[in-house]
Amino acid sequence: MAHYKQGPDPKREQFRRYLEKAGVVDSLTSVLVSLYEQQEKPNNALEFVKQQLGAVGQTSEDAEALQQEVINLRQKCARLAGENKELKAKLQRYESVPEDGGTAN
Repeated sequence: MAHYKQGPDPKREQFRRYLEKAGVVDSLTSVLVSLYEQQEKPNNALEFVKQQLGAVGQTSEDAEALQQEVINLRQKCARLAGENKELKAKLQRYESVPEDGGTAN
């Protein structure tokens, strides 16, 4: 006689919720649907899945890192533009001083 469990295993259910919350289920589903919809199936389905998952996994981390880099570069650009303006003003003051030493120290 076979022994059947009553109800779902709590550990298994907890793990399923964990995978759903982490976005793993959605990512896997999306990749598998993409594979299913391919007109010409790839020779190596596992490699296709790995590539698709790699692209999915990198998107959010890469986007976040790139956004932070853009913020940092914009701040640096603004700082350098201000410094450039300051240096141009100093240079203009020195260039406007007569060469006969009108403002000698």
